Amino acid sequence: MMSSPEDHHASRPSRIGAAVRTPIPRAQGLIAFQLVGRVLLHAILVGVAAGIAGSLFFAALELAEHELLVAPTGYRPLRAKGEAVLTGVHTGPFRPWLVCLVPALGALVGGLLTAKLAPETRGGGSDAFINAFHRLGGNMRRRVPMVKAIASIFTLGSGGSGGREGPTMQIGGAIGSIIGRALRVGARERRILLIAGAAAGMSAVFRTPLGAALLAVEVLHRDDFEADALVPSILASVVSYSVFIYFFGESTLFAHAPRYPFIPAHLPIYAALALVVSLVATVFLRTLHTVEHTMHQIRLPIWAKPALGGLALGALVAPLLMLLGPRFDRPGQGFGLLGAGYGAAQVAITGASWMPSGWTGVQLLLVLLATKIVATSLTVGSGGSAGDFGPSLVLGALTGGAFGRAAELLLGDPRIDPGAFALVGMGTFYGGIAHVPIASLVMVCELAGSYDLLVPLMLCEGIAFVALRHSTLYRAQVATKRESPAHRDELIVDVLRSIRVADIVIRSRPFVSFEARTPAAVVVERIAACEWQDTFPVLSEEGKVIGTIDAEILRATAMSPELSGLAIAHDMMASPASVSETADLHRALQVLLELRVRELLVTDGDGKIVGILDESDVTRAYHDATAQLEGTAQ
Repeated sequence: MMSSPEDHHASRPSRIGAAVRTPIPRAQGLIAFQLVGRVLLHAILVGVAAGIAGSLFFAALELAEHELLVAPTGYRPLRAKGEAVLTGVHTGPFRPWLVCLVPALGALVGGLLTAKLAPETRGGGSDAFINAFHRLGGNMRRRVPMVKAIASIFTLGSGGSGGREGPTMQIGGAIGSIIGRALRVGARERRILLIAGAAAGMSAVFRTPLGAALLAVEVLHRDDFEADALVPSILASVVSYSVFIYFFGESTLFAHAPRYPFIPAHLPIYAALALVVSLVATVFLRTLHTVEHTMHQIRLPIWAKPALGGLALGALVAPLLMLLGPRFDRPGQGFGLLGAGYGAAQVAITGASWMPSGWTGVQLLLVLLATKIVATSLTVGSGGSAGDFGPSLVLGALTGGAFGRAAELLLGDPRIDPGAFALVGMGTFYGGIAHVPIASLVMVCELAGSYDLLVPLMLCEGIAFVALRHSTLYRAQVATKRESPAHRDELIVDVLRSIRVADIVIRSRPFVSFEARTPAAVVVERIAACEWQDTFPVLSEEGKVIGTIDAEILRATAMSPELSGLAIAHDMMASPASVSETADLHRALQVLLELRVRELLVTDGDGKIVGILDESDVTRAYHDATAQLEGTAQ
């Protein structure tokens, strides 16, 4: 018994069919022109909201750090030039024993909040943002911004070794998602607003608007980026940055030299730096993953694990502060080991009055580097609500600063500026482990206030990108759009459009055809005897297709047998179900769906048949093409 066209249609692969029915904008998925204005207006709204939220978060974090860490313990953080908000703050005597306890208490509050209210806010925040884009349709819950902000304020304000940029990426992304749902935009636009919000959140606190926008579109993929979201992200980032500097004034985060002259002879030294940075980045990732694995094995409630990490952090840092403080005449002073550590990066870039020269300075930077790797792993790896972006930059700066000072001592070249190596190391470290070479390059140029370091950065970013290709800071990251559920339907269409009908049609397969005057009885007899063919062409005297007869004609003749003795093929045919051999498979599948048939005649430029295309041929060609693409990507 033959199935009906409806049965055949229902049995088709639903994913491919749905993708073909869904209108997909041309030019590789770029935003349809009529939507651009609306999306940009929404991006401005997201930028304003994320800028205000980022500014409040920044100020609240500074206040919390003073009240939770500085005032009780007498600890004085080491800060970058543009980092301080509260000035003229006085502290009491240094109490190392409290430094052991305060990070654990703050992390405990943060752990309780995240575990009980929003588990997706555990950790840095960037992975949650990436996962929301790829797998959650750009959706984040309304509670995420508040829970993430409060948990991060307690974790970082009490000395957790993490950054504020990761949390603000998640906070900003959640704001974009919430605004998208409130405006009732589609999933595609909601994802764009999610990205724009993440860019705006990053821009507000790191003060690199272009770099933040590039980071938000680049961090989602290892080897790709979201072109659709670039312009909205830039706009939201600029608006957010403007809101932030309205409250806190315009300044870069780090002080730096006025210029970093480009010296071609130093390029081999920078290449060596890239290899060293890649090695240190690998050590950091392995340390972080080891802590994560260890914490997973420990039988404690999930809300208590950040507190355990905080306790270990305090036990690590407090003795080191007691040891280093008197040696450098800085009792109670921080060395960038608690919090993001931007003060340590500032020392690596510009030095400090207390910073020793020679090999002692190199040794100090290496000690801070090793300690910061462990400190950040304890905070982030235990699930503390703290970002990994800031510490990664600090680790890169410490590596580059130590390397630059060592190169200056070994080579005796006064033109070597350790600050330049610190900035290049900063961008190379994060660009390599997060697979964002373009964003990190632009960020460093924005931080330096010039493009003097562009060539060394390009060289180092390229080397690190290759060296760290199989290592990643963000597990939610996918290789390309092909692997992203967010782009599945778009990429189905792209694959189908890349294959021509002529490339897959079987030309040597014999088929049954009829002349226009063939009697109906003969037509029915020959169709019944055919085992594979469902669409039968009716040809003119010149051999051109003038119509097609569907195998369903057997059912019609069975119900009205008297017609077989009167009709001819011309009476039984319908408009030709055909496609040109020059068409692509996207067009062929559209015709199959529109006519509700399983097969199409394939014709040449003269209208003559060259073969028959079955829906299974389309499906097989699609799977072969995607398998080949996946093999190439791997």
